[in-house]
Amino acid sequence: MGTQPKLTRFNQEVLSKYQIYNSIFMTLPFDTISKTGVLLPLFHETCKKGFERGDDPTTIVDTFFSKYQGRRSKESQINLLFRFIQYIERQVVLFDAIEDAAFPTVNNMDGIGTLRSLKEAVASDGNLEMLRQYLEEFKVRIVLTAHPTQFYPGSVLGIITDLTEAIKNNDLLQINDLLAQLGKTPFFKRTKPTPYDEAISLIWYLENVFYYSFGTIYDYIQQNIFDGKQVDNDIINLGFWPGGDRDGNPFVTPEITLKVASRLKMTILKNYYKSVRKLRRRLTFSDVEDRVAALESQLYNAFIDVDAANNITLEHFKSELEFILKTIKEKHQSLYFKEVNSLLNKVHLFGFHFATLDIRQDSRAHDKVFTEMVDTLIASGSDIFPKNYNELSETEQVKILSEVKGKVDLSLIKDEEVLKALNTIKAIKEIQSKNGERAANRYIISNNQTTLNVMQLFAMLKLVAFQDELTVDIGPLFETITDLENAHLVMEELYTNPAYKAHLKARGNKQTIMLGFSDGTKDGGYLMANWAIFKAKERLTEVSRKYDVSVIFFDGRGGPPARGGGKTHQFYASLGPTIEDKEVQLTIQGQTISSNFGTLDSSQYNMEQLISSGIYNQLHEDVNRMSPDNVKVMDDLANTSLQTYMDFKGHPMFIPYLERMSTLKYYAKTNIGSRPSKRGKSDKLIFSDLRAIPFVGSWSQLKQNVPGFFGVGTALKKYEDAGEFDKVKHLYKSSNFFRTLIANSMMSLSKSFFDLTKYMAEDPEFGEFWEIIHTEYETTKRLLLKLTDSKVLMEDEPAGKASIEVRESIVLPLLTIQQYALKKIQELEKAEVRDEAQIEIFEKIVTRSLFGNINASRNSA
Repeated sequence: MGTQPKLTRFNQEVLSKYQIYNSIFMTLPFDTISKTGVLLPLFHETCKKGFERGDDPTTIVDTFFSKYQGRRSKESQINLLFRFIQYIERQVVLFDAIEDAAFPTVNNMDGIGTLRSLKEAVASDGNLEMLRQYLEEFKVRIVLTAHPTQFYPGSVLGIITDLTEAIKNNDLLQINDLLAQLGKTPFFKRTKPTPYDEAISLIWYLENVFYYSFGTIYDYIQQNIFDGKQVDNDIINLGFWPGGDRDGNPFVTPEITLKVASRLKMTILKNYYKSVRKLRRRLTFSDVEDRVAALESQLYNAFIDVDAANNITLEHFKSELEFILKTIKEKHQSLYFKEVNSLLNKVHLFGFHFATLDIRQDSRAHDKVFTEMVDTLIASGSDIFPKNYNELSETEQVKILSEVKGKVDLSLIKDEEVLKALNTIKAIKEIQSKNGERAANRYIISNNQTTLNVMQLFAMLKLVAFQDELTVDIGPLFETITDLENAHLVMEELYTNPAYKAHLKARGNKQTIMLGFSDGTKDGGYLMANWAIFKAKERLTEVSRKYDVSVIFFDGRGGPPARGGGKTHQFYASLGPTIEDKEVQLTIQGQTISSNFGTLDSSQYNMEQLISSGIYNQLHEDVNRMSPDNVKVMDDLANTSLQTYMDFKGHPMFIPYLERMSTLKYYAKTNIGSRPSKRGKSDKLIFSDLRAIPFVGSWSQLKQNVPGFFGVGTALKKYEDAGEFDKVKHLYKSSNFFRTLIANSMMSLSKSFFDLTKYMAEDPEFGEFWEIIHTEYETTKRLLLKLTDSKVLMEDEPAGKASIEVRESIVLPLLTIQQYALKKIQELEKAEVRDEAQIEIFEKIVTRSLFGNINASRNSA
């Protein structure tokens, strides 16, 4: 019997099971759940029919209460709305768990993009040796960040994990108990987490998912592609930001950084201990048993006692495993050779650090720290910097920083923030000495604009902790459209700087450059942000190759298409030969971690997709090369889109609309992340202060998803109006890169629902602005369907489309309640006498309704 279509598998394994288990959930014997479970379908139907009739959210809610709950008091009505919110949150969790359980069935684990498929395709073309050569150099690094887009507390994540397993096993009793537990478990956090709390949450994935999925992938590559031979390259590795990302987060201190690094080491030692303990039950042979027992004891002592952790070295651990491997091969017929080798592979991947802890800070914060440090040193009589340093030109300052020598006496520094920044550099050195160099060997400078930004950090690193040898890579992060355009000029200045050139040579002539999608989209719109990064990568590749530097692009991607997410692996498969691609590095955050890497199956599948996409691009570089005509069309589309977006952003109602008609200001009240929700301290909303997550997320809550499409329709319409739409069609058919952009924009459109906010069209203040957004949406939708010859959005991704439709249906009542509450707040704030108690209640409804919508979308912020 042949494999059924993906949509059929989705309907059978996900949709049908959701309907069954949701009906069980509705009948749980809890008073609040059972009553809510009966009323919610009625409310859902009222919402659906109401929007079809053109009703606004207020009318829909009022209709429901008058028709079905006429005797309820106003207070009782509010209580029911809160219960609806709580219930829908749990429906989303149930759907997540069912989708996770069905993942290996709905997605072909040996299909296109997997390693097995890649190996077979390459072998059939006689290119297996070429694949081996690529894998000896190629790397993929996913970097887990603490950016707050995940609303599930740890207790709920645990329920999802257990529920997924129970659903896989069709264990109805266990499912029933877990659904009951779900009904009683709080979903929101009463206090903001600390950066260490965030680190602990993400370390759970390292300990329970990545340790095993990465090991499985590496074992497969070694056994099936390299015929069992040792591979020197680690190929896949992990990065980690919680505890090291200081950008805009005053709560990340040097002490937190050290604490997180220690926890990472303790966790990997615990995992090794569990693996060795399993091996001890099998390796009961002479010459082996005692050594395994000794390792078990050493590891146990190491992970329960921080001081004892220094008594076992990585070199000793590896040499003991290698001895055991050699002994069982030579004396014991290779019995359990595979199991020991698998552990040795994990040690090769994770060392004693588990994941590389990146440090990150904004260039403007560095500049303040650096200036204060220089002023203090000059005032103390130090000769490290000339007394006139601050009066010198940037070029002269860079020259001095290149040749700077000496050591900063931190006891001279009195400013607390400056001391934190400089002690963080000392912390890097300490982490390297305890956990190995790979534990913390990269410092990212966000908002990097100039060569001076890099050289200030270069000097601080050397003066504070790395006088003899700088074992830290500096990674400038270019984010805005202007910074992306100038990035290659900054890098050329660095490549020709003798001191920096010598530093790169000592680091293997490799340079990491980070590029941020989030702020690029916020700054220049969807098309231009993606195209600007593509062009920047081309220029940076060219200048790096000119100076014999291997550039590593580290992409700061968020979950949704508007922040560089969507079908990420398709981007890496479509880059072409003009962009360096020996390493793929990208950030993974929030619900993207739990949705794409939250289970062993999804983690393995999505990592294999990333590996194969990078290799696919290398094997098909010429196919992906853009023709000059296509480049010209893409340039024009991006520039037209940019101008359209800039005009929109410059509209006098842009900021007021976000401030008063969206959920933007409520993100700060959700207690989901340790970082403040905006950069500045001003009470007034300033666009440059806005972080990308609440910016993109607020459009998502409105179901307008502006950052994922605005300007695309106008750019396409220019070609339609000129009778040259065939040029865009040719670009679409011949460019994998453009096709990926269009597919992800279609996803943004699919998650939009303008009927929800249609009432705003009648608003005397914001009606015209709403119409601008809606018109661009309609134009974009019409022309994307025309471009792709489709009848509906996401026509070629029926299973993905079906998943979105179910999720959007689940949260429809939630969105209705949120808009109802926002409208009530607006009315109450206009009243002559403000009813603060009522405003507070409706604000709480808005905040609580953020949770379910974000989680349901899985990549909406």
